[in-house]
Amino acid sequence: MKVIGFIGAAGTGKSHHALVVAHDNDIDCIIDDGILIYQNKIIAGRSAKEETNQLKATRRAIFSDAAQAGEVQKALATIQPEKLLVLGTSVHMVRKIAEMLAIPEPEAFIHIEEISSAEEISKAHMIRVREGKHVIPVPTMELKSHFRGYLLGSIRSFFKKKNGRKSEETYERSVVRPVFSYYGKLTFTDDVLQHLIQHSLTGIHGIAGVNKVKVGKSTQDVGNGIDVMLSVTILYGENVRALMHQVKDALQHEVEYTTGMSVDVLRITIHGIVPSKP
Repeated sequence: MKVIGFIGAAGTGKSHHALVVAHDNDIDCIIDDGILIYQNKIIAGRSAKEETNQLKATRRAIFSDAAQAGEVQKALATIQPEKLLVLGTSVHMVRKIAEMLAIPEPEAFIHIEEISSAEEISKAHMIRVREGKHVIPVPTMELKSHFRGYLLGSIRSFFKKKNGRKSEETYERSVVRPVFSYYGKLTFTDDVLQHLIQHSLTGIHGIAGVNKVKVGKSTQDVGNGIDVMLSVTILYGENVRALMHQVKDALQHEVEYTTGMSVDVLRITIHGIVPSKP
């Protein structure tokens, strides 16, 4: 199975353009916001847009729930698609989804800027912010049995077949308004993130103390990524490489699970080494 990532920041029109991208790349299987769509029908998963807040929606979108991930894995094993389009706000998010679903690493990435103009992206973002509207790339009739939020309408598109014949294929998307869109934007201050990171390292044997934590917006990717600079003191005699891997895994899991943000860059400095307590 060939996995292709479709990348764009939240509210830039990924779900709106997903069917176009899938059509142009001969893909009939899409993962978007927690659901598996096959031949324009939802066959597994649960939409993140049903959640009551943004935090829960993010967890749903990256398949943090083992039961949801298992359901999608089973469906993929049944249909065995040749290609799969995975939507995400960043390269890291698409890779995280691939990891959670145990599917192959993405072979290629398509960015929203490649298929949508700056004007279209700006308009999509304005609609998201001002009206709280989201798109799910399946027909409204198909969505009704799966979605318990607010259904606002649908958008239809006609794509000409590539073989040159005049016949056309009709694709329909649903426009919804999730409950969490009424609650505004969820943000985390640097202080909160710093305390969260310090908490994630509590109890790791070999870490004697956390000296400094600095958090900033990611310079490596688009979307909700962050860069973390960390200074720690470790105990004498520890395997440094193994300990740093443990720190990375614990920190990344805590930040991503709690906030939905991705840790794109992690720089760790060992500030000092102290003897172990007798």
